[in-house]
Amino acid sequence: QVRLAESGGGLVQAGGSLRLSCAAAERTFGSYTVAWFRQAPGKEREFIARINRSGAPTYNADSVKGRFTISRDFAKTTVYLQMNSLEAEDTAVYYCAAGLLPGALNYWGQGTQVTVSS
Repeated sequence: QVRLAESGGGLVQAGGSLRLSCAAAERTFGSYTVAWFRQAPGKEREFIARINRSGAPTYNADSVKGRFTISRDFAKTTVYLQMNSLEAEDTAVYYCAAGLLPGALNYWGQGTQVTVSS
């Protein structure tokens, strides 16, 4: 069982930045692939980025547009999502998910709200 806790969301003006964190208590967290998703009201959940246990990132280019960066701190068992040049369309609840395989993200956090005002 992996327990995930997202933080760092909030209200920001368009053009601003936020850094989301996904923290886990388990020391084995570094062995997991971790991904970020978001879901806006009335829309389907959208994949944003993932990072594997080697630290290699994969992005959804359409949603990220070169503005977001995923990273992980193995010592702190935390994965980050740095979001720059935020747009109103980025407003959503952001979730992190983890799994031992990229296609099996079995563990999910509760989500953190990001609101971008235009």
